[in-house]
Amino acid sequence: MSPQTTKRPTGLAIWLVIAGVVGLVAAFQLTIEKFDALYATIEDPNGVHAASCDISPIVQCTVNLNSPQGSAFGFPNPVIGLIGWMASLVVGMAILAGARFGRWFWLAFTAGLTFAFGFVCWLIYQSIFNLGTLCPWCMVTWVVTIPSFYAVLLHSVRIGAIPLGEKMKQIANTLMAWLPLLATASYLIIAVIAITKLPILDWIFYDVLQLG
Repeated sequence: MSPQTTKRPTGLAIWLVIAGVVGLVAAFQLTIEKFDALYATIEDPNGVHAASCDISPIVQCTVNLNSPQGSAFGFPNPVIGLIGWMASLVVGMAILAGARFGRWFWLAFTAGLTFAFGFVCWLIYQSIFNLGTLCPWCMVTWVVTIPSFYAVLLHSVRIGAIPLGEKMKQIANTLMAWLPLLATASYLIIAVIAITKLPILDWIFYDVLQLG
């Protein structure tokens, strides 16, 4: 019999809805920026188009969107976000409406978020180490992808969809309460790496504070 929760995972469902909405907004904004850049290039092939989310040489969208990494699979990455975050929103709403999913579904959903998490980790590396920029809307995507992956993975383990034994079920159930801390620790690791590799502090002290 497919494992199912004896109690509806309302907290997980609410998070999936919130993450889905936030992720969709970020993906939509990046898609609009990509379209705007394409239109600007058509109208003026020799001109330089700056995205509305370009704040500084470090914090900007243009470099990321125009890079090969910004179209990793041959089309703009935001398209993946539009599809993926819609799935998160639908699953969250379905759970709140009383839907129960079997093992195959949670395995597939976990696999999808594992791909999203791995892809985001790759994009974070590319952004910091190769492109030297931090895209604002991309960072919004990172913020919701990381805890979504943790939450769905732990949920799949604790209900037995990923069969790792009773001990791991208990550990996963315990770790669910520590999700905010796990996510915060992940954000801090990314922040430390970014500050170490990028001149963020110089930008803050010499540009932001001077403008203030």
